[in-house]
Amino acid sequence: MLEVVLLNRQRRQRLSPSRLRRVLEGAGRALKVEGEVALVFAGDRTLRRLNARYRGQDKATDVLSFPGAGGEAGLGDIVISVETAARNARGLRRTVPQELDVLALHGFLHVLGYDHETDDGTMDRLERRLRRRLLGRA
Repeated sequence: MLEVVLLNRQRRQRLSPSRLRRVLEGAGRALKVEGEVALVFAGDRTLRRLNARYRGQDKATDVLSFPGAGGEAGLGDIVISVETAARNARGLRRTVPQELDVLALHGFLHVLGYDHETDDGTMDRLERRLRRRLLGRA
């Protein structure tokens, strides 16, 4: 079973921990993944700092994933900027909770080692299938 540890480090947006846990636990079941993943919600300043430090890009981003060692050490961490998610949601005609679901799922796949920048569409296809199954949309 997948255990989701949720940390809310922002105050701009109310979150639904049970909704977010359901999404990731559903993805864990679908992919037969067990372990622990941390889901952290923060603001643009935090994501910009992390993005600059770990990816060399001095700008805020919507989601960053940090794969862990697995086992007792955990699967990894997913960090989401709620500020960027809210902006994205408006542009994509989604609610903020819907956008957070999408970003959590996207980040989870990265934690598991999928990389849409290098895998010839494997991650994108899997993410679309999981979105339909878990979120009711692609």
